[in-house]
Amino acid sequence: MTTEELLEAMPFAAAVGVRIDAAAPGEVTGRLEWAPERCTAGGAMHGGALMALADSLGAVCAFLNLPPEASTTTLESKTNFFRGVREGTVRAVARPLHVGRTSIVVQTDLYDDRDRRVAQVTQTQAVLTPR
Repeated sequence: MTTEELLEAMPFAAAVGVRIDAAAPGEVTGRLEWAPERCTAGGAMHGGALMALADSLGAVCAFLNLPPEASTTTLESKTNFFRGVREGTVRAVARPLHVGRTSIVVQTDLYDDRDRRVAQVTQTQAVLTPR
């Protein structure tokens, strides 16, 4: 699948403004631009917007690591926030930590324009096989 097709499969991610730059089983990269409508009080990007970026790229990473005809859903997601974003672009890199028969664990690191870590998200995805 192309990055455009992957994003089209996730209408919420597209509506939020997530962009996918590259997608392979070992690494998925993307970004989210700062915009006033994605902010909380004080002009900081909303944590939910950052989590949507990480969850979307993590899900793509898990999807690309699935066996044929399997699907996936998020079982657990843990986010650590390290700094606020008040301008620019948040860049995200998702990589699999574990690809197993029943679960896939993905870590997504988010960075600001100065390459400082903004947040780190670790999510566990179930591997759903057809019966």
